Amino acid sequence: MVMSKPSFGGLACRYLALCLVALCVMTCPAAAEDQGSSPELLIRNVRLVDFAADEPRIRDDHSVLVRDGRIVAVAPTDQLAADAGTEILEGNGRTLLPGLTDMHVHLWDEAELGAYLASGVTTVRNMSGMPYLLEMRDRIADGQLAGPRILTTGPILNSRGPNAQLNHQIVETAEEAKAAVRGQFEQGYRRIKVYSNLNRAAYEAILAEARALNMPITGHTPEGRRIEGMPEQLPFDIAFDEILDDGFESIEHVESIVWHGLRNRHDATRGRALARRIAAANVAVDPTLVAFANLMRIAETRGAHLRRQGAEMLNPFVRSMETEQSERWTNEDASRAGDDLAFYLEFTRMLADEGVRIVAGSDAGIATNIPGISLHDEFDLLLAAGLTPAQVLQAATTNAARVVGQRQEFGQIEPGQRADLLLVKGDPLDRIESLRHPQVVIAGGRVFDEQAVEALWRSAKQTDAGRTARNVLQAMEVQGTRVDLGH
Repeated sequence: MVMSKPSFGGLACRYLALCLVALCVMTCPAAAEDQGSSPELLIRNVRLVDFAADEPRIRDDHSVLVRDGRIVAVAPTDQLAADAGTEILEGNGRTLLPGLTDMHVHLWDEAELGAYLASGVTTVRNMSGMPYLLEMRDRIADGQLAGPRILTTGPILNSRGPNAQLNHQIVETAEEAKAAVRGQFEQGYRRIKVYSNLNRAAYEAILAEARALNMPITGHTPEGRRIEGMPEQLPFDIAFDEILDDGFESIEHVESIVWHGLRNRHDATRGRALARRIAAANVAVDPTLVAFANLMRIAETRGAHLRRQGAEMLNPFVRSMETEQSERWTNEDASRAGDDLAFYLEFTRMLADEGVRIVAGSDAGIATNIPGISLHDEFDLLLAAGLTPAQVLQAATTNAARVVGQRQEFGQIEPGQRADLLLVKGDPLDRIESLRHPQVVIAGGRVFDEQAVEALWRSAKQTDAGRTARNVLQAMEVQGTRVDLGH
């Protein structure tokens, strides 16, 4: 049983109908308000926790000086004094750690930004690029909009087949694939996301052009054309192991790895061998366990999970597109889904044990994965898989920075790093759930105290289906999406 993304292709009419009844553009007061920081900020008397190496680095009774959105000094509290005019944030012995990174999200609207920040997520890697996201990214970087720093791929590149969707950029030939990569680069994207239906000619051309433009590739491992009998009776056209030396920034979804790399077999012996090969290839993995777990819980609760607390922050436009999938999972075999999840947890533990670099992603914005909250749900599942709290925190901080090639930019508490920081009560190395409710969030030096964090939560509920519809249709027009989903 492999998780499926929302089926945009079969719902194009509903897609257009929503646009015709688009609501007036709503603002996001808390998300858009300028929460700007003072020229200098001194965070006093905190317990620092980060991962300069594989083991946690803990420094008690320290202070951190921030200027212009960057950390400029880290020292014992009695060695770091504030100048006149410096804003002082008293830590009172609480824990300060780097902001979290969600390595797999789907951003649809400004409203979602508040949920990420309020959850302590200060960087996101968006995995389905659209033009409005480039503008949103730049507005955040310029301080015009409060939100996590956005890294984004371009539009998903795929070929025709069972997993093709209306918002994918469909490429069938090497020439089309090369032009698509070049076009995304010219639009301002610097990452490529590939998908499972890509045929060999298109995928190889994408790979070559991306290398020429120094654009990292991430996503699902391409399988080639799928024909009847795959994968149970016939191997995939493109073997999983062929992908391992292709330089993926990360491979997404353990269920996709099990599907492609193990031909959907829950075989622990072969799973262990596959984990070793992935480790030997030095390829990072983003398990996104929560994405499948949420589908399983829909089945377990016969749909009640779709209405759980926080679901109001899911984008209504996207939810309307997923009615068919929600109904399917409401009637799915929960026992079978539970068996699948159990193996995905086991395989994730194998990956960690064999030394694969794990990063943390939630697939938030898709299906019933709530922005911000779902990353913490992913943490719980990684713990259930057997990772330690330290390994989970490392996955969401320094591992993420390493994988995207920005270890000097974020993920640690060091001079020169972005001031993306969380102040929490308690010890997340002992009780990781303390991260669910940070008392202070600092994003690029901008301070969000407890009142501001509450305002961010309120803004996250002000979703706008009409605005999202306009954003997505504009994206389809710009990229010239080929609405050709023949299987």
